[in-house]
Amino acid sequence: MFIFFILLVLFSFPINQDDNATERHLQKICQAYPEHFVYCKDNVLKWRDGTEMIFDDKKEKNWQEILESPDIEDQMKIPYPKGRNYEPLQKGQDPGRIRNEIFFRKMYGNSQKEVQEKLTKIIWLPKTLQLPLRVTTVNQVHKKLEAISKELDEKPHLTKYLQKIGGTFSWRNISGTNRLSMHSFGMTIDINLTYSNYWQWDSRTTDENIVLKYRNQIPMEIVEIFEKYGFIWGGKWYHYDTMHFEYRPELL
Repeated sequence: MFIFFILLVLFSFPINQDDNATERHLQKICQAYPEHFVYCKDNVLKWRDGTEMIFDDKKEKNWQEILESPDIEDQMKIPYPKGRNYEPLQKGQDPGRIRNEIFFRKMYGNSQKEVQEKLTKIIWLPKTLQLPLRVTTVNQVHKKLEAISKELDEKPHLTKYLQKIGGTFSWRNISGTNRLSMHSFGMTIDINLTYSNYWQWDSRTTDENIVLKYRNQIPMEIVEIFEKYGFIWGGKWYHYDTMHFEYRPELL
């Protein structure tokens, strides 16, 4: 009777919570980018051209190793706090800052030339600013940014934060690293630097271990509009970058 009770308890709960989380993350990333994948199961992402990628490499990593050599699942592990009701994140909490470069190269282009072939021009805030920007057509990012632009164009009290755009497409590394910037893929936009804060500017160092004091001047009204269309905001990282928005629907 005692043995039967033990077996009942064991089979009443999930045996491996990590495997369950991995499967949930795998399905979420496939739902976020349905046009790219034909198979998302058993720790494998299968792209429409037949390419297969391991989702979770099952390796234990410290923070620096996660930044430098993440698997695809690593970029899903830190929840992104959507909306305006959030607390400034603590050290080690940088949702969206972890990126598997191979994954994004496969999706947007493996070289500067390949990315450029998929770029198009949009007009940012056509009623008020009329700024031409180059962005990717992959995942309809250009249409999503046009929709964001249209909404923001109706809010003149926000215009000062949206002019003097810091950049969209730019094939380059992140400052102080060997990691490719997400600007390289044309799915990112930096808004007005005048009203932005970035941890390296404020702390005057590239030291990842420094204790930071969070600063932000960007209205949450802007953030919520971007989030509605699948963009995350760098102001919700411990290593904050409040000008920065990138298309990452798998985190929302």
